[in-house]
Amino acid sequence: MKVLNKKSDYAVRALLALGAAGDGFLSARVIAEGQQMPYQFLRGLLQDLIRHGMVESREGARGGFRLVKDADEIALLDIIEIFQGPVQVSECMFRKQICVNRSNCVLRHEILRIEHVVQREFAGITIGKLMRDLEEAHRPVLDGGDEG
Repeated sequence: MKVLNKKSDYAVRALLALGAAGDGFLSARVIAEGQQMPYQFLRGLLQDLIRHGMVESREGARGGFRLVKDADEIALLDIIEIFQGPVQVSECMFRKQICVNRSNCVLRHEILRIEHVVQREFAGITIGKLMRDLEEAHRPVLDGGDEG
């Protein structure tokens, strides 16, 4: 089971770059170079994010992409569901057929409980939170020692 695939990872990184730009537009090329992503791959991801109402684009010399939605309203769960589908720990499949024991399986009930916990956690992580975490990680640590 992959928690994040490459599309989800790149989408999060692109959204972080757009969030850092504020109301300004960033070109896909600037994002791709800054995040070390393949340009054409990124363009496809950005188009998906436009279709899902998270990003908008503008043509022209001052064009590019920017967030439409507030960064605190874009949950990691939303991004995962766009690029990977529902969060699933197990599909209860055996040789591409739904397991015949699915309705009575005690393990499945525990797996569903775990899936709900994971979904809730991903729903609580937003692009805004990640931006603040990133900012905090890069903030210089001030020496709190006594000088005198």
